[in-house]
Amino acid sequence: MTGSRPGRPRWTLRRRLVAVVVALLATVAAVMGLVSTLALRSSLLGQIDDRLQAASRRAEAAPDRLDRGRAQPPGGSVPPAFGLPGQDVGTVSVFETADGTPVAGYLDESGQVQGLTDDQLDALLAQTPDGEPRTVDLPDLGPYRVVAVESDDGSTSVTAIPLAGVTSTVDDYVVVEVVVAVLGLLVAAALATVLVRRELRPLDRVAATATRVAEMPLSRGAVDIRERVPEEDTDPATEVGQVGSALNRVLGHVESALTARHESETQVRRFVADASHELRTPLASIRGYAELVQRLPGDLPDDVVRAMGRVESEARRMTSLVEDMLLLARLDAGRDLDVEEVDLAALAVDAVADAHVAGPDHAWRLDLAALRDAADDDAPAGDEDDDGAPVLVVGDEHRLRQVLVNLLSNARVHTPPGTTVVVAVAREGDRAVLRVRDDGPGIPEPLRSRLFERFARGDASRNRAAGSTGLGLAIVHAVVTAHGGTIDVDGTPGATTFTVRLPLAGSTDALPVGAAGAPAAG
Repeated sequence: MTGSRPGRPRWTLRRRLVAVVVALLATVAAVMGLVSTLALRSSLLGQIDDRLQAASRRAEAAPDRLDRGRAQPPGGSVPPAFGLPGQDVGTVSVFETADGTPVAGYLDESGQVQGLTDDQLDALLAQTPDGEPRTVDLPDLGPYRVVAVESDDGSTSVTAIPLAGVTSTVDDYVVVEVVVAVLGLLVAAALATVLVRRELRPLDRVAATATRVAEMPLSRGAVDIRERVPEEDTDPATEVGQVGSALNRVLGHVESALTARHESETQVRRFVADASHELRTPLASIRGYAELVQRLPGDLPDDVVRAMGRVESEARRMTSLVEDMLLLARLDAGRDLDVEEVDLAALAVDAVADAHVAGPDHAWRLDLAALRDAADDDAPAGDEDDDGAPVLVVGDEHRLRQVLVNLLSNARVHTPPGTTVVVAVAREGDRAVLRVRDDGPGIPEPLRSRLFERFARGDASRNRAAGSTGLGLAIVHAVVTAHGGTIDVDGTPGATTFTVRLPLAGSTDALPVGAAGAPAAG
Protein backbone atom coordinates (compact mmCIF):
# COMPACT_ATOMS: atom_id res chain seq x y z
CA MET A 1 0.00 0.00 0.00
CA THR A 2 1.58 3.23 -1.09
CA GLY A 3 1.23 6.47 0.85
CA SER A 4 -0.74 9.35 -0.50
CA ARG A 5 1.20 11.77 -2.63
CA PRO A 6 1.81 15.15 -1.08
CA GLY A 7 -0.23 17.88 -2.74
CA ARG A 8 1.60 20.23 -5.03
CA PRO A 9 2.26 23.59 -3.40
CA ARG A 10 -0.22 26.21 -4.44
CA TRP A 11 0.93 29.33 -6.23
CA THR A 12 1.04 32.57 -4.32
CA LEU A 13 -1.53 35.26 -5.03
CA ARG A 14 1.18 37.38 -6.64
CA ARG A 15 2.13 34.61 -9.04
CA ARG A 16 -1.49 33.80 -9.86
CA LEU A 17 -2.27 37.43 -10.65
CA VAL A 18 0.73 37.70 -12.96
CA ALA A 19 -0.25 34.41 -14.63
CA VAL A 20 -3.81 35.65 -15.16
CA VAL A 21 -2.61 38.92 -16.69
CA VAL A 22 -0.20 37.12 -19.01
CA ALA A 23 -2.86 34.56 -19.96
CA LEU A 24 -5.35 37.31 -20.80
CA LEU A 25 -2.79 39.18 -22.87
CA ALA A 26 -1.80 35.95 -24.63
CA THR A 27 -5.45 35.25 -25.44
CA VAL A 28 -5.98 38.77 -26.79
CA ALA A 29 -2.77 38.55 -28.82
CA ALA A 30 -3.78 35.15 -30.24
CA VAL A 31 -7.24 36.39 -31.23
CA MET A 32 -5.85 39.56 -32.80
CA GLY A 33 -3.18 37.57 -34.61
CA LEU A 34 -5.71 35.10 -35.95
CA VAL A 35 -8.11 37.81 -37.11
CA SER A 36 -5.36 39.90 -38.71
CA THR A 37 -3.86 36.83 -40.41
CA LEU A 38 -7.23 35.84 -41.85
CA ALA A 39 -7.85 39.41 -42.95
CA LEU A 40 -4.43 39.61 -44.63
CA ARG A 41 -4.97 36.29 -46.40
CA SER A 42 -8.42 37.37 -47.53
CA SER A 43 -7.03 40.64 -48.86
CA LEU A 44 -4.22 38.90 -50.72
CA LEU A 45 -6.64 36.37 -52.19
CA GLY A 46 -8.83 39.23 -53.33
CA GLN A 47 -5.89 40.77 -55.13
CA ILE A 48 -5.01 37.40 -56.64
CA ASP A 49 -8.60 36.98 -57.81
CA ASP A 50 -8.54 40.41 -59.49
CA ARG A 51 -5.30 39.51 -61.26
CA LEU A 52 -6.79 36.14 -62.14
CA GLN A 53 -9.86 37.68 -63.81
CA ALA A 54 -7.65 40.05 -65.81
CA ALA A 55 -5.38 37.20 -66.85
CA SER A 56 -8.42 35.14 -67.83
CA ARG A 57 -9.69 37.90 -70.10
CA ARG A 58 -6.28 38.19 -71.79
CA ALA A 59 -6.10 34.43 -72.22
CA GLU A 60 -9.47 34.35 -74.02
CA ALA A 61 -7.96 36.33 -76.92
CA ALA A 62 -4.94 34.07 -77.20
CA PRO A 63 -6.47 31.53 -79.67
CA ASP A 64 -6.94 34.27 -82.27
CA ARG A 65 -3.19 34.88 -82.28
CA LEU A 66 -2.11 31.26 -82.35
CA ASP A 67 -0.99 29.30 -85.33
CA ARG A 68 -4.09 27.11 -85.55
CA GLY A 69 -2.51 24.85 -88.10
CA ARG A 70 -0.21 23.27 -85.57
CA ALA A 71 -1.31 20.80 -83.02
CA GLN A 72 0.26 20.34 -79.62
CA PRO A 73 3.02 17.72 -79.75
CA PRO A 74 2.74 14.79 -77.38
CA GLY A 75 4.40 14.86 -73.96
CA GLY A 76 2.77 18.05 -72.68
CA SER A 77 4.88 20.41 -74.83
CA VAL A 78 3.42 23.46 -76.54
CA PRO A 79 3.70 24.69 -80.12
CA PRO A 80 6.59 26.99 -80.76
CA ALA A 81 4.18 29.76 -81.69
CA PHE A 82 2.40 29.47 -78.31
CA GLY A 83 2.56 32.76 -76.46
CA LEU A 84 0.89 34.24 -73.38
CA PRO A 85 0.99 37.96 -74.06
CA GLY A 86 0.78 40.18 -70.95
CA GLN A 87 0.70 37.32 -68.44
CA ASP A 88 2.82 37.23 -65.25
CA VAL A 89 5.51 34.68 -64.52
CA GLY A 90 3.96 31.45 -63.30
CA THR A 91 0.58 32.07 -64.89
CA VAL A 92 -0.90 28.88 -66.34
CA SER A 93 -3.20 29.08 -69.38
CA VAL A 94 -5.24 26.28 -70.93
CA PHE A 95 -7.56 26.73 -73.92
CA GLU A 96 -8.85 24.77 -76.84
CA THR A 97 -7.99 25.37 -80.53
CA ALA A 98 -10.60 25.37 -83.29
CA ASP A 99 -10.24 21.64 -83.75
CA GLY A 100 -10.80 21.01 -80.01
CA THR A 101 -7.17 20.30 -79.19
CA PRO A 102 -6.18 21.65 -75.72
CA VAL A 103 -3.20 23.97 -75.66
CA ALA A 104 -1.58 24.56 -72.20
CA GLY A 105 1.53 26.07 -70.74
CA TYR A 106 2.98 28.48 -68.21
CA LEU A 107 5.82 30.95 -68.02
CA ASP A 108 8.68 30.02 -65.74
CA GLU A 109 10.90 32.51 -63.93
CA SER A 110 13.28 32.67 -66.94
CA GLY A 111 10.41 33.69 -69.25
CA GLN A 112 10.33 30.35 -71.07
CA VAL A 113 7.06 28.65 -71.86
CA GLN A 114 6.77 25.28 -70.12
CA GLY A 115 4.28 22.57 -70.85
CA LEU A 116 2.03 20.77 -68.38
CA THR A 117 1.92 17.14 -67.45
CA ASP A 118 -1.17 15.07 -68.04
CA ASP A 119 -2.04 15.11 -64.32
CA GLN A 120 -1.74 18.87 -64.16
CA LEU A 121 -3.79 19.28 -67.34
CA ASP A 122 -6.49 16.92 -66.04
CA ALA A 123 -6.74 18.87 -62.77
CA LEU A 124 -7.26 22.14 -64.67
CA LEU A 125 -9.74 20.79 -67.22
CA ALA A 126 -11.81 19.26 -64.40
CA GLN A 127 -12.84 22.75 -63.25
CA THR A 128 -16.39 23.92 -63.97
CA PRO A 129 -16.35 26.85 -66.44
CA ASP A 130 -18.52 29.15 -64.31
CA GLY A 131 -16.04 32.02 -63.94
CA GLU A 132 -15.66 31.54 -60.12
CA PRO A 133 -12.09 31.47 -58.72
CA ARG A 134 -11.10 28.31 -56.87
CA THR A 135 -8.01 27.01 -55.13
CA VAL A 136 -6.54 23.90 -56.76
CA ASP A 137 -3.42 21.98 -55.79
CA LEU A 138 -1.56 21.20 -59.04
CA PRO A 139 0.77 18.22 -58.83
CA ASP A 140 4.46 19.28 -58.59
CA LEU A 141 3.48 22.97 -58.83
CA GLY A 142 1.64 23.58 -55.54
CA PRO A 143 -1.52 25.56 -54.78
CA TYR A 144 -2.97 27.72 -57.54
CA ARG A 145 -5.93 30.03 -57.82
CA VAL A 146 -7.89 28.82 -60.87
CA VAL A 147 -10.78 30.22 -62.94
CA ALA A 148 -12.45 28.48 -65.90
CA VAL A 149 -14.64 30.31 -68.44
CA GLU A 150 -16.50 29.27 -71.57
CA SER A 151 -16.16 31.48 -74.70
CA ASP A 152 -18.88 32.33 -77.20
CA ASP A 153 -17.77 29.61 -79.61
CA GLY A 154 -18.12 26.94 -76.89
CA SER A 155 -14.41 26.49 -76.14
CA THR A 156 -13.13 26.43 -72.56
CA SER A 157 -10.34 28.65 -71.25
CA VAL A 158 -8.66 27.96 -67.88
CA THR A 159 -6.29 30.42 -66.19
CA ALA A 160 -4.35 29.81 -62.96
CA ILE A 161 -2.09 32.02 -60.83
CA PRO A 162 0.23 30.53 -58.17
CA LEU A 163 -0.48 31.12 -54.46
CA ALA A 164 3.13 30.68 -53.38
CA GLY A 165 3.52 34.41 -52.89
CA VAL A 166 0.39 34.62 -50.74
CA THR A 167 1.44 31.64 -48.64
CA SER A 168 4.96 33.04 -48.19
CA THR A 169 3.62 36.44 -47.20
CA VAL A 170 1.15 34.97 -44.69
CA ASP A 171 3.84 32.70 -43.18
CA ASP A 172 6.25 35.61 -42.76
CA TYR A 173 3.47 37.65 -41.18
CA VAL A 174 2.65 34.86 -38.71
CA VAL A 175 6.33 34.52 -37.72
CA VAL A 176 6.58 38.25 -37.11
CA GLU A 177 3.36 38.18 -35.09
CA VAL A 178 4.57 35.31 -32.93
CA VAL A 179 7.94 36.95 -32.23
CA VAL A 180 6.32 40.28 -31.40
CA ALA A 181 3.68 38.56 -29.20
CA VAL A 182 6.31 36.57 -27.26
CA LEU A 183 8.44 39.65 -26.66
CA GLY A 184 5.35 41.62 -25.68
CA LEU A 185 4.25 38.91 -23.23
CA LEU A 186 7.71 38.81 -21.64
CA VAL A 187 7.68 42.57 -21.18
CA ALA A 188 4.09 42.41 -19.90
CA ALA A 189 5.00 39.66 -17.42
CA ALA A 190 7.92 41.71 -16.08
CA LEU A 191 5.78 44.84 -15.76
CA ALA A 192 2.91 42.87 -14.22
CA THR A 193 5.28 41.36 -11.64
CA VAL A 194 6.54 44.80 -10.65
CA LEU A 195 3.06 46.33 -10.54
CA VAL A 196 1.48 43.40 -8.65
CA ARG A 197 4.32 43.38 -6.12
CA ARG A 198 3.88 47.11 -5.56
CA GLU A 199 0.11 46.84 -5.24
CA LEU A 200 0.35 43.90 -2.81
CA ARG A 201 2.83 45.56 -0.45
CA PRO A 202 -0.03 46.69 1.82
CA LEU A 203 -1.17 43.05 2.04
CA ASP A 204 2.39 42.06 3.00
CA ARG A 205 2.31 44.64 5.78
CA VAL A 206 -1.04 43.29 6.98
CA ALA A 207 0.39 39.75 7.00
CA ALA A 208 3.48 40.97 8.87
CA THR A 209 1.27 42.53 11.53
CA ALA A 210 -0.68 39.28 11.91
CA THR A 211 2.59 37.32 12.16
CA ARG A 212 3.94 39.57 14.91
CA VAL A 213 0.71 39.18 16.86
CA ALA A 214 0.84 35.39 16.40
CA GLU A 215 4.33 35.35 17.94
CA MET A 216 3.21 37.23 21.06
CA PRO A 217 2.78 35.21 24.29
CA LEU A 218 -0.98 35.65 24.46
CA SER A 219 -1.57 32.58 26.62
CA ARG A 220 -0.29 33.99 29.89
CA GLY A 221 0.11 37.16 31.83
CA ALA A 222 -1.31 40.58 31.09
CA VAL A 223 -2.00 41.07 27.41
CA ASP A 224 -1.48 44.40 25.64
CA ILE A 225 -1.68 44.01 21.87
CA ARG A 226 -0.13 47.21 20.56
CA GLU A 227 0.35 45.83 17.06
CA ARG A 228 -2.04 47.31 14.52
CA VAL A 229 -2.21 47.55 10.74
CA PRO A 230 -0.92 51.00 9.64
CA GLU A 231 -3.63 53.54 8.93
CA GLU A 232 -2.67 53.87 5.26
CA ASP A 233 -3.46 50.15 4.83
CA THR A 234 -6.99 50.38 6.28
CA ASP A 235 -8.72 52.32 3.51
CA PRO A 236 -12.21 50.75 3.17
CA ALA A 237 -12.30 51.78 -0.50
CA THR A 238 -9.77 49.04 -1.34
CA GLU A 239 -9.90 45.29 -0.78
CA VAL A 240 -6.58 45.25 1.10
CA GLY A 241 -7.77 48.17 3.21
CA GLN A 242 -10.91 46.22 4.13
CA VAL A 243 -8.74 43.28 5.25
CA GLY A 244 -6.49 45.58 7.29
CA SER A 245 -9.45 47.33 8.91
CA ALA A 246 -11.09 43.98 9.74
CA LEU A 247 -7.82 42.70 11.26
CA ASN A 248 -7.56 45.80 13.46
CA ARG A 249 -11.11 45.25 14.70
CA VAL A 250 -10.33 41.59 15.42
CA LEU A 251 -7.18 42.55 17.34
CA GLY A 252 -9.19 45.04 19.36
CA HIS A 253 -11.77 42.40 20.27
CA VAL A 254 -9.06 39.87 21.11
CA GLU A 255 -7.26 42.37 23.33
CA SER A 256 -10.49 43.19 25.17
CA ALA A 257 -11.32 39.51 25.63
CA LEU A 258 -7.81 38.64 26.85
CA THR A 259 -7.80 41.59 29.23
CA ALA A 260 -11.13 40.51 30.66
CA ARG A 261 -9.89 36.94 30.95
CA HIS A 262 -6.70 38.06 32.71
CA GLU A 263 -8.66 40.17 35.17
CA SER A 264 -10.96 37.23 35.88
CA GLU A 265 -8.02 34.86 36.37
CA THR A 266 -6.32 37.38 38.62
CA GLN A 267 -9.43 37.63 40.78
CA VAL A 268 -9.72 33.84 40.94
CA ARG A 269 -6.05 33.47 41.89
CA ARG A 270 -6.35 36.17 44.48
CA PHE A 271 -9.42 34.44 45.89
CA VAL A 272 -7.65 31.07 45.95
CA ALA A 273 -4.62 32.59 47.63
CA ASP A 274 -6.71 34.44 50.20
CA ALA A 275 -8.97 31.45 50.84
CA SER A 276 -6.01 29.11 51.17
CA HIS A 277 -4.30 31.47 53.56
CA GLU A 278 -7.43 31.88 55.64
CA LEU A 279 -8.11 28.13 55.75
CA ARG A 280 -4.73 27.31 57.26
CA THR A 281 -5.68 28.60 60.72
CA PRO A 282 -9.02 26.77 61.14
CA LEU A 283 -7.51 23.57 59.74
CA ALA A 284 -4.68 23.79 62.25
CA SER A 285 -7.27 24.28 65.01
CA ILE A 286 -9.27 21.27 63.83
CA ARG A 287 -6.17 19.08 63.86
CA GLY A 288 -5.22 20.39 67.31
CA TYR A 289 -8.63 19.72 68.83
CA ALA A 290 -8.74 16.26 67.26
CA GLU A 291 -5.37 15.40 68.80
CA LEU A 292 -6.48 16.92 72.12
CA VAL A 293 -9.62 14.78 72.24
CA GLN A 294 -7.60 11.66 71.56
CA ARG A 295 -5.25 12.53 74.47
CA LEU A 296 -7.98 13.12 77.06
CA PRO A 297 -7.62 10.96 80.15
CA GLY A 298 -9.91 8.04 80.43
CA ASP A 299 -11.20 5.58 77.92
CA LEU A 300 -13.10 7.00 74.98
CA PRO A 301 -15.66 5.03 73.03
CA ASP A 302 -14.24 3.31 69.99
CA ASP A 303 -16.57 5.25 67.69
CA VAL A 304 -15.26 8.53 69.06
CA VAL A 305 -11.65 7.42 68.61
CA ARG A 306 -12.31 6.38 65.02
CA ALA A 307 -14.20 9.62 64.33
CA MET A 308 -11.43 11.76 65.76
CA GLY A 309 -8.86 9.79 63.76
CA ARG A 310 -10.82 10.46 60.58
CA VAL A 311 -11.15 14.15 61.46
CA GLU A 312 -7.41 14.44 62.00
CA SER A 313 -6.63 12.52 58.78
CA GLU A 314 -8.99 14.63 56.69
CA ALA A 315 -7.70 17.83 58.30
CA ARG A 316 -4.15 16.78 57.46
CA ARG A 317 -5.21 16.05 53.85
CA MET A 318 -7.02 19.37 53.55
CA THR A 319 -3.99 21.17 54.98
CA SER A 320 -1.77 19.59 52.33
CA LEU A 321 -4.25 20.58 49.60
CA VAL A 322 -4.45 24.14 50.89
CA GLU A 323 -0.66 24.38 50.99
CA ASP A 324 -0.46 23.19 47.38
CA MET A 325 -3.07 25.70 46.23
CA LEU A 326 -1.35 28.50 48.13
CA LEU A 327 1.98 27.59 46.56
CA LEU A 328 0.49 27.67 43.05
CA ALA A 329 -1.13 31.03 43.74
CA ARG A 330 2.21 32.46 44.92
CA LEU A 331 4.04 31.04 41.91
CA ASP A 332 1.43 32.56 39.61
CA ALA A 333 2.15 35.91 41.22
CA GLY A 334 5.89 35.43 40.68
CA ARG A 335 6.82 35.35 44.36
CA ASP A 336 8.05 33.00 47.05
CA LEU A 337 11.35 31.83 45.50
CA ASP A 338 14.64 32.23 47.34
CA VAL A 339 17.33 32.01 44.69
CA GLU A 340 20.71 30.41 45.44
CA GLU A 341 23.03 27.79 43.96
CA VAL A 342 21.64 24.29 44.43
CA ASP A 343 23.30 20.93 43.69
CA LEU A 344 20.69 18.98 41.76
CA ALA A 345 22.62 15.72 42.14
CA ALA A 346 22.57 16.03 45.95
CA LEU A 347 18.83 16.67 45.88
CA ALA A 348 18.36 13.54 43.77
CA VAL A 349 20.35 11.46 46.28
CA ASP A 350 18.18 12.67 49.18
CA ALA A 351 14.93 12.23 47.23
CA VAL A 352 15.74 8.62 46.29
CA ALA A 353 16.69 7.83 49.89
CA ASP A 354 13.36 9.20 51.11
CA ALA A 355 11.52 7.28 48.37
CA HIS A 356 13.03 4.01 49.67
CA VAL A 357 11.34 4.66 52.99
CA ALA A 358 8.01 5.93 51.59
CA GLY A 359 7.67 3.17 48.96
CA PRO A 360 9.46 0.00 50.04
CA ASP A 361 7.40 -2.07 47.59
CA HIS A 362 9.08 -0.26 44.64
CA ALA A 363 12.66 -0.62 43.38
CA TRP A 364 14.40 2.77 43.46
CA ARG A 365 17.59 3.41 41.47
CA LEU A 366 19.88 6.43 41.22
CA ASP A 367 21.85 6.89 37.97
CA LEU A 368 24.81 9.28 38.23
CA ALA A 369 27.01 7.42 35.74
CA ALA A 370 27.25 10.38 33.38
CA LEU A 371 28.37 12.64 36.22
CA ARG A 372 30.95 10.09 37.45
CA ASP A 373 32.39 9.81 33.95
CA ALA A 374 32.66 13.59 33.73
CA ALA A 375 34.28 13.75 37.17
CA ASP A 376 36.78 11.00 36.27
CA ASP A 377 37.75 12.86 33.10
CA ASP A 378 38.32 16.15 34.96
CA ALA A 379 39.79 14.90 38.26
CA PRO A 380 43.50 14.15 38.77
CA ALA A 381 44.63 10.57 39.21
CA GLY A 382 43.74 9.04 42.57
CA ASP A 383 41.11 11.71 43.34
CA GLU A 384 37.81 10.16 42.27
CA ASP A 385 34.46 11.28 43.68
CA ASP A 386 31.96 8.49 44.04
CA ASP A 387 29.01 10.83 43.74
CA GLY A 388 30.31 12.49 40.58
CA ALA A 389 30.67 16.17 39.77
CA PRO A 390 28.02 18.50 41.24
CA VAL A 391 25.27 19.79 38.99
CA LEU A 392 24.72 23.37 40.12
CA VAL A 393 21.56 25.24 39.19
CA VAL A 394 20.25 28.55 40.46
CA GLY A 395 16.91 28.40 42.25
CA ASP A 396 14.94 27.73 45.39
CA GLU A 397 16.27 24.56 47.03
CA HIS A 398 13.03 23.85 48.85
CA ARG A 399 10.93 24.15 45.68
CA LEU A 400 13.36 22.10 43.56
CA ARG A 401 13.32 19.43 46.24
CA GLN A 402 9.52 19.49 46.00
CA VAL A 403 9.81 18.87 42.24
CA LEU A 404 11.74 15.66 42.90
CA VAL A 405 9.42 14.59 45.71
CA ASN A 406 6.31 15.13 43.56
CA LEU A 407 7.76 13.25 40.59
CA LEU A 408 8.79 10.29 42.72
CA SER A 409 5.46 10.34 44.57
CA ASN A 410 3.65 10.35 41.24
CA ALA A 411 5.64 7.29 40.15
CA ARG A 412 4.90 5.51 43.43
CA VAL A 413 1.15 6.22 43.46
CA HIS A 414 0.42 5.47 39.79
CA THR A 415 2.52 2.33 39.30
CA PRO A 416 1.97 -1.16 40.77
CA PRO A 417 4.25 -2.65 43.44
CA GLY A 418 7.51 -4.02 42.08
CA THR A 419 7.92 -1.21 39.57
CA THR A 420 11.49 0.00 39.08
CA VAL A 421 11.96 3.78 39.19
CA VAL A 422 15.27 5.26 37.99
CA VAL A 423 16.33 8.84 38.77
CA ALA A 424 19.12 10.13 36.51
CA VAL A 425 20.98 13.44 36.61
CA ALA A 426 23.23 14.64 33.78
CA ARG A 427 24.47 17.68 31.91
CA GLU A 428 23.55 18.51 28.32
CA GLY A 429 25.29 21.65 27.11
CA ASP A 430 24.33 24.53 29.38
CA ARG A 431 21.40 22.59 30.86
CA ALA A 432 21.03 20.32 33.86
CA VAL A 433 18.83 17.34 32.99
CA LEU A 434 16.81 15.37 35.53
CA ARG A 435 15.01 12.22 34.35
CA VAL A 436 12.57 10.08 36.32
CA ARG A 437 11.85 6.85 34.42
CA ASP A 438 9.71 3.89 35.44
CA ASP A 439 8.70 0.60 33.80
CA GLY A 440 5.06 0.96 34.80
CA PRO A 441 1.92 0.84 32.63
CA GLY A 442 2.53 4.21 30.99
CA ILE A 443 0.27 7.24 30.53
CA PRO A 444 -2.71 7.10 28.14
CA GLU A 445 -2.74 9.72 25.37
CA PRO A 446 -5.95 11.54 26.47
CA LEU A 447 -4.39 12.20 29.88
CA ARG A 448 -0.92 12.94 28.53
CA SER A 449 -2.08 16.10 26.72
CA ARG A 450 -3.43 17.64 29.96
CA LEU A 451 -1.06 16.04 32.44
CA PHE A 452 0.28 19.32 33.84
CA GLU A 453 -3.10 20.99 34.16
CA ARG A 454 -4.39 21.64 37.64
CA PHE A 455 -6.69 18.98 39.11
CA ALA A 456 -5.93 16.59 36.24
CA ARG A 457 -6.15 12.98 37.48
CA GLY A 458 -5.68 9.60 35.91
CA ASP A 459 -8.74 8.20 37.72
CA ALA A 460 -11.89 9.48 39.32
CA SER A 461 -10.66 8.98 42.88
CA ARG A 462 -10.22 12.06 45.08
CA ASN A 463 -8.47 10.52 48.07
CA ARG A 464 -4.78 10.16 48.73
CA ALA A 465 -4.96 6.42 49.13
CA ALA A 466 -6.17 5.59 45.64
CA GLY A 467 -5.63 8.72 43.62
CA SER A 468 -4.43 12.29 43.90
CA THR A 469 -5.69 15.86 44.00
CA GLY A 470 -4.23 16.56 40.56
CA LEU A 471 -1.96 19.37 41.80
CA GLY A 472 1.37 17.54 42.14
CA LEU A 473 2.45 17.71 38.50
CA ALA A 474 0.92 21.18 38.15
CA ILE A 475 3.23 22.33 40.95
CA VAL A 476 6.17 20.61 39.23
CA HIS A 477 5.41 22.44 35.99
CA ALA A 478 4.95 25.78 37.77
CA VAL A 479 8.19 25.48 39.75
CA VAL A 480 10.24 24.36 36.72
CA THR A 481 8.79 27.17 34.59
CA ALA A 482 9.50 29.72 37.33
CA HIS A 483 13.15 28.61 37.22
CA GLY A 484 13.35 29.14 33.45
CA GLY A 485 13.28 25.42 32.68
CA THR A 486 11.11 22.96 30.78
CA ILE A 487 9.50 19.61 31.52
CA ASP A 488 8.51 16.93 29.00
CA VAL A 489 6.90 13.53 29.36
CA ASP A 490 7.11 10.30 27.37
CA GLY A 491 4.23 8.06 28.43
CA THR A 492 5.37 4.91 26.62
CA PRO A 493 4.36 1.82 28.62
CA GLY A 494 7.43 0.27 30.23
CA ALA A 495 9.52 3.43 29.76
CA THR A 496 7.51 6.35 31.11
CA THR A 497 9.96 9.25 31.49
CA PHE A 498 9.63 12.75 32.92
CA THR A 499 12.48 14.97 31.74
CA VAL A 500 13.25 18.26 33.50
CA ARG A 501 15.77 20.69 32.00
CA LEU A 502 17.09 23.64 34.04
CA PRO A 503 19.73 26.24 33.19
CA LEU A 504 23.08 25.48 34.77
CA ALA A 505 24.53 28.06 37.11
CA GLY A 506 26.51 30.59 35.11
CA SER A 507 24.55 30.10 31.88
CA THR A 508 22.85 33.03 30.17
CA ASP A 509 19.36 31.73 31.05
CA ALA A 510 20.05 31.13 34.73
CA LEU A 511 18.50 33.37 37.40
CA PRO A 512 20.92 35.72 39.17
CA VAL A 513 22.07 34.38 42.52
CA GLY A 514 20.36 36.13 45.42
CA ALA A 515 17.46 37.48 43.36
CA ALA A 516 14.16 37.84 45.16
CA GLY A 517 11.20 36.26 43.45
CA ALA A 518 10.99 34.57 40.04
CA PRO A 519 9.10 34.87 36.78
CA ALA A 520 5.42 34.04 36.74
CA ALA A 521 4.71 30.37 36.20
CA GLY A 522 1.94 30.97 33.67
